[in-house]
Amino acid sequence: MKMPAFPDDIFTEPSDVDPDTLANLGPLRRLAGSWEARTGVDVNPKAGGPERRVYIERIDLEPIDPQANGPQLFYGLRYHIHINTEEEDITFHDQVGYWLWEPATGLVLQTLAIPRGQIAIASGQATPDADRLVLTATRGQTEYGICSTAFLEYAFRTDSYRIEIEFNADGSWSYVTDTVLTVHGRPEPFTHRDRNRLSKIAEPEPNPLVKRLAAKQGK
Repeated sequence: MKMPAFPDDIFTEPSDVDPDTLANLGPLRRLAGSWEARTGVDVNPKAGGPERRVYIERIDLEPIDPQANGPQLFYGLRYHIHINTEEEDITFHDQVGYWLWEPATGLVLQTLAIPRGQIAIASGQATPDADRLVLTATRGQTEYGICSTAFLEYAFRTDSYRIEIEFNADGSWSYVTDTVLTVHGRPEPFTHRDRNRLSKIAEPEPNPLVKRLAAKQGK
């Protein structure tokens, strides 16, 4: 991967930051809010062969305050994914993380953490009005990589992750995730695929800084 050009001054933060995250999310603006669907499809590896499950999904994506790494500025959404199935009451999948947008470069990031001992950070590039996002992460990368427990490395090693999002004309959005696994004792990699189309059920709240500033102005 080609190293981007960074400034010599790595400490000075931007001084003219717009506090309104929802107005500066670029392509991520259409993700903000709460979403649901009952038609998700998961294909995952089992001892007897691939298993297909239909799942119920809720995703909440709420704006966070602008974030700076010295001169680097992100606007973003904090998210929580909760998935169940019709057959079971126990959680089928739970995931938290952030979607981040760097307006200066078009960088889009997704961080993710799941409570089975795995984290990742995926990256892609997009324009502010993009109708499609593609982000990837690769095991072994120190920038946009994947980190797992020792057991997962042994039994279900994650070699790569890819998410593709399409924003639909009716306001919904769809995703497909492909996670390539090396399963212990299996000769060929397995592509664990999830896909769904989600509809909005609630609008997002403004980010905390905007709410504080509005409260001060109302005094």
